[in-house]
Amino acid sequence: MGGHGVYVWSAYGLSLAALIGLGIWPLASLRAIVRRARARGRAGLQAEQPAPESE
Repeated sequence: MGGHGVYVWSAYGLSLAALIGLGIWPLASLRAIVRRARARGRAGLQAEQPAPESE
């Protein structure tokens, strides 16, 4: 590579890392959104249930 191997391979490595990051980031965001939605759903269900009445 005429002395440019370090530059070329580091560019390939950084590009690959960026592509992997772009693939993982949306999945992590989706998981966080689903987790928050489930927590809100559980909180809503608990709020809607009537309190038990003692007779």
